[in-house]
Amino acid sequence: MEAVFEKIRKYNPWDGNLPETGYQRTTYLEQIKSYMGNKLIKVIVGQRRTGKSYILRQLINHLISGLKVNPENIFYLNKEFLAFDEIQTATDLENLFQYYKTRLQPEGKIRIFLDEVQNIAGWEKFVNSYAQDFTAEYELFITGSNSKLLSGELASLLSGRYVEFEVFPFSLKEMAEAKNHTISRDFFIGYMKTGGLPETINFNNEELCRNYVDDLKNTIILRDIVQRHKVHDPVLLEDIFRFQATNTGNLTSITGIVNYFKSRQRKTNYETLSTYIGYLQDAFLVHVAERYNLRGKQTLGGVRKYYLNDPAFRSYFFAFYPQDTGYYLENYVFVQLKRLGYKVYVGVLNGHEIDFVAQKADKTTYFQVAYLLSEPATIEREFGNLLAIKDNYEKVVISLDEISFSDYQGIRHIKPWELIE
Repeated sequence: MEAVFEKIRKYNPWDGNLPETGYQRTTYLEQIKSYMGNKLIKVIVGQRRTGKSYILRQLINHLISGLKVNPENIFYLNKEFLAFDEIQTATDLENLFQYYKTRLQPEGKIRIFLDEVQNIAGWEKFVNSYAQDFTAEYELFITGSNSKLLSGELASLLSGRYVEFEVFPFSLKEMAEAKNHTISRDFFIGYMKTGGLPETINFNNEELCRNYVDDLKNTIILRDIVQRHKVHDPVLLEDIFRFQATNTGNLTSITGIVNYFKSRQRKTNYETLSTYIGYLQDAFLVHVAERYNLRGKQTLGGVRKYYLNDPAFRSYFFAFYPQDTGYYLENYVFVQLKRLGYKVYVGVLNGHEIDFVAQKADKTTYFQVAYLLSEPATIEREFGNLLAIKDNYEKVVISLDEISFSDYQGIRHIKPWELIE
């Protein structure tokens, strides 16, 4: 255990070395800090390489530099590092943690940071144990790259004792700040192409970005899905992802996808496709927008829409064509609404489609998204669909027009970069 302890010392602040913190994810930091100082487990989830580890380091820096916490009262383990390959189980983790306490003998509350915790078999036993320990003070922060991190039994065990934060790639505002750019129409169009993966701000050419995105896609599919779930047909899994990437924003059904592959002589079935699509969602590569009946106030099964967590997965693999701008814009609005904490649905009312119904607490907002409102028929469709909704919730049309249209019968028109809280 001494050898592992010496390895972990390198990555902890015990010797006065504060971790590299990178670009400050202020929004996430403020959200998490508002829940600090208690026994609630802070669970940070999101797609691989969206900056979860940096957020943990920024929190550690805040504790030490801002709150003057003794560095020896912080225990940090990143299970992505090969140095900790021998920490395979909750028992291994417990032995290491007890050795840390014996060696450093920290007094008072200990903050435990576990990065990519799903890579430790039975990790929930360790977390649950220290979350409920009433003989000493512990505060836990964990990250994971799977949306089912707290599913099933653990969610029941920890009911009411954890709070979850989903981390997305850099927002438009974050990317502009990180690159020291002002937000403009041209910058926004560039963002729709390159996306917000944090690491790409260090690349100065398209080929590097394409290789990085391809490597990330392969890592997520092979390590986070194929290995973990023992997927029998990884080629089919990747082909499903490519299908979803090229059909972003289109109404599709699992039955329709089955028929698509069968028409290309690919053997599959409903259960397999449903399972594989679920894996892609769990890994945060894609999001689903279910249809929502505005009249019956209920979700509808069958047909739904899929959106990418980051547009780079489409633009770098299939090229960015101007005629596809509307799809990229719709994808942006969906992810931005999710980033702002909304549950997002595709609205259905009397045969008409409302692009997005966004709900948060007791607030509902309806959105129509259009590339340009250049034709009278487009204007009539986008505003008309919203006018058909006979309630008093906010209604918004979003487009990339150079000019802003005046509010029409209470319906606002905004540019996509104005979609902020």
